[in-house]
Amino acid sequence: MGEGVLVVRQAGAADRAALGGLRRAWTDEQTGDAAFDPDFAAAFEDWLEREGDRRVCWLAERAGQPVGMVNLALFERMPRPGQPRSRWGYLGNAYVLPEHRDAGTGAALVTALLAYAKEEGLVRVVLSPSARSVPFYERAGFHRADELMLITLG
Repeated sequence: MGEGVLVVRQAGAADRAALGGLRRAWTDEQTGDAAFDPDFAAAFEDWLEREGDRRVCWLAERAGQPVGMVNLALFERMPRPGQPRSRWGYLGNAYVLPEHRDAGTGAALVTALLAYAKEEGLVRVVLSPSARSVPFYERAGFHRADELMLITLG
């Protein structure tokens, strides 16, 4: 496991390459082959640029090196007469490098994200966990929900 103090902070424009590197590491871990993709870095940066104000990313670092990330996609409900504004978030793309797992990095990322969600007055945060990550999210306070429906189109 890496040495150094864990720092979790909101990522900015200067962190795009670090976030892209973590996304590439995640892909390599999942597929065993992060195939060479000369357009990936540019495509990733373009995606982050398009997401603009609707997505907030956090970066975890140890000794100045990126070790984990998570992001929150923000959604605002259509206004209703006489009702307060209602916003919610989708927690996505949580990833911690394998050698930095089980050391509080993921929990620190989720804690930062949930603190932000509360400060922003979001009414809920949802996610689509892997089977392996369900206990982790339950420890963070999430519970299984039956209210949503899904159709897979592709």
